[in-house]
Amino acid sequence: MYRRTLMASGIALAAAPAFAQTPAPDLENTLYLDLKQGRVVIRLLPEVAPATVAQIKTLARQGFYDNTPFHRVIEGFMAQGGDPTGTGGGGSKLPNVPLETSQRHFLRGTCGMARTNDPNSGNSQFFIMFAPGASLDGKYTIWGQVVTGMELVDQIKRGAPGSGTVSDPDKIVHLRVAADVK
Repeated sequence: MYRRTLMASGIALAAAPAFAQTPAPDLENTLYLDLKQGRVVIRLLPEVAPATVAQIKTLARQGFYDNTPFHRVIEGFMAQGGDPTGTGGGGSKLPNVPLETSQRHFLRGTCGMARTNDPNSGNSQFFIMFAPGASLDGKYTIWGQVVTGMELVDQIKRGAPGSGTVSDPDKIVHLRVAADVK
């Protein structure tokens, strides 16, 4: 009735706004990184780094990352983990993955694959950026992006000035593919 009255008086009604439907998260390409501070959610980028994403998911499903330390944490740069020895020299028994370059940039919350001087030596170690790091662009594989919980990453215990090596480091409680979490 109200609508007819307005139309009869020459006032046109705008169409009701269409509510944009937020797509459901792709749980197969989402990681839950549980820290003592809480849960960090990471969106995986299989379209950017398919081999690296597959490696990270395989290791997460094996429970490889559980209780591994963030052994190298540099203020204003990044937090690095994924080495069960905590020395920066360890990795998994899986084969290394080759460098997967992209046009993406290392920004705050970007997840990259750590490696040695050999660009094709990524294995299990990874890092999360505290701040942009343009010097890494094209030289390290970008495989994910923190979508929630970056304030928790910011709380990871920092290492010694210069080296970034952490004594009594914070650890990954669990790293899980979201599709596997009940």
